[in-house]
Amino acid sequence: MPFLGQDWRSPGWSWRKTEHGWKRMVYFGHELEDNNREISLKELCSDNNDHLFVGDVCELNTAKRKKDFYNNNTKFQFVFRDKWIYVQKGSTKERHGYCTLGEALNRLDFSSAIQDVRRFNYVAKLFQLIARSQLPSLSGAAQKNYFNILEKIVRKVLEDHYNPRLVKELLQDLNSTLHSLTLHVGRCVLVGNVNIWLCRLETIVKWQQELNDLEIPKQIYSGMSFSDLPLHMHNKILCNLSDAFDIINLGQATPTLQVLSENGTLWKKLCLFHFSDKLFCRNLVINKNDNVDWKLMYYSLLKHYPMKEQYGDTLHFCKHCSILFWKDFGHPCTASDPDSCLMPVSPQHFIDLFMF
Repeated sequence: MPFLGQDWRSPGWSWRKTEHGWKRMVYFGHELEDNNREISLKELCSDNNDHLFVGDVCELNTAKRKKDFYNNNTKFQFVFRDKWIYVQKGSTKERHGYCTLGEALNRLDFSSAIQDVRRFNYVAKLFQLIARSQLPSLSGAAQKNYFNILEKIVRKVLEDHYNPRLVKELLQDLNSTLHSLTLHVGRCVLVGNVNIWLCRLETIVKWQQELNDLEIPKQIYSGMSFSDLPLHMHNKILCNLSDAFDIINLGQATPTLQVLSENGTLWKKLCLFHFSDKLFCRNLVINKNDNVDWKLMYYSLLKHYPMKEQYGDTLHFCKHCSILFWKDFGHPCTASDPDSCLMPVSPQHFIDLFMF
């Protein structure tokens, strides 16, 4: 058969033998309509064949437009059987290429991770770091996947009222980054049409408005409430909180909690938890009684050092296999002692794994 492919690098067209001769098949498997005109050998070899492939090209363009419309409007996420990814930073004889951040977003199951309370804060923090510095490095498919998962994060907060402050910070950073990239840096930095990014920017503003208008309904219980607990239980709960904003917000609930939230011992434990490995003796804040004001001490240290990150569950990296995975899913490890090769991966470390 003569070579009738659209591109000299392509394998050519697919053909099927029928009673009336050979008929061409389209790439996605549908047979051409019967009313398509047949191409004779004489017509093919003639010099006047400029109009020969006009109908076929139009037909393929129509199919391409339908496919592009589906790809641009669908929110389908690529589903992979394996919930782990091999982190390759260079080419070897056995393996060529390298792993990208966008590929990791597509391969690792972040859509299911946000439904788990232990992993929600981890994914939200990771998406916040990507919004701050890594948006230009994402491919078109990774961008679509990123915003699809981000929409699920916002919907979960609106439905379950879980940690809205963290998601508000994420959207604020994303809004600031897109404003900077689309208005000040230039449209060539981001992959895709600038109008698409402007539409995404409008969507982010709408999400921010929905979160600002969020009102958590008051729960009515007939049994024992939080205020009925004894004081030592209230103090125990406050000591288990690792975020200063949570302590301050809880202190605004009742006058008793207000007094407990100002306890110096509580803020001292908070400073030691977040900054125990830092040299902060020079930053001691002394009050009039020559005692350390640990609340002011905490906010002084916060200006110089980041808080210690704490998550219920994180991604893990196997140093033996160079595989990134969720610990619950596991990975095909070949080490004799797999547990000794595991290393928890923080959100910033996740970003650093794909910095080349």
